Amino acid sequence: MLRYPIINSLFGVAIATLLILDVFWEISWWTYILLAVVWATFTIIGSFHIRWNYHLPALHFNRKIPDNLVAITFDDGPHPNFTPKVLDLLQKYNAKASFFCVGHQVNQFGGIAQKIVDNGHTIGNHTYSHSNKFGFFGTQKVILELQKTSTIIKEVTGLDPKLYRPAFGVTNPSISRAVKKLKLKTVGWNIRSLDTTKRSKKVILERITSKLKKGDIILLHDSSEKTVEVLEQLLLFLQQNKMQSVTVDQLLDIKAYA
Repeated sequence: MLRYPIINSLFGVAIATLLILDVFWEISWWTYILLAVVWATFTIIGSFHIRWNYHLPALHFNRKIPDNLVAITFDDGPHPNFTPKVLDLLQKYNAKASFFCVGHQVNQFGGIAQKIVDNGHTIGNHTYSHSNKFGFFGTQKVILELQKTSTIIKEVTGLDPKLYRPAFGVTNPSISRAVKKLKLKTVGWNIRSLDTTKRSKKVILERITSKLKKGDIILLHDSSEKTVEVLEQLLLFLQQNKMQSVTVDQLLDIKAYA
């Protein structure tokens, strides 16, 4: 997929070419507007589709893995009402998962974050505030958010997380610069459960299992009872199909911590 720097370069070349041609032929201003619209469309869509790898490279699956492994991941926790239930289910089915945690949640519920690690799961950075305006933060503010979260996780667990998942899956040049400066590795997904929507448990489970293959990364959220119930059915499905959930760093063969 075309990356943001490439699109910018192509756009610049196109504008320069039109300006040169405009010396010999009159170029309609609509042509410039059309180019601007195309650039803006790519940039906006790319910002909201992390799997495009448009603004920054992210890891979404591992098709080369030889074993029948997948990675279940959870965003937005830890949550006092639901994360403990998720941990109990994972332990019951001997499954491992990865939790991309929000800094202020770890600050409030550090005991749960510690239990995530104690149970052999991976913990990652999912911003401090998970603000709806995160996509509009400047580079320095993004850096401060990510640093604050990593510091809190290290204070609670003793581990310095190097895996990052963008809030809402949104990426942009500011986030890209921050991630690069902090030397974080961005982890996406290739199966989005949509468990935070009004879809039923049955629909969500079918959305996951109907196309599940080895090497896939599944996105869930440890923030609702519905997800807990979907998780148990998913773990049963994996068991019946001789599949195993592992941590995302194991699936991708990368380091989770500094």
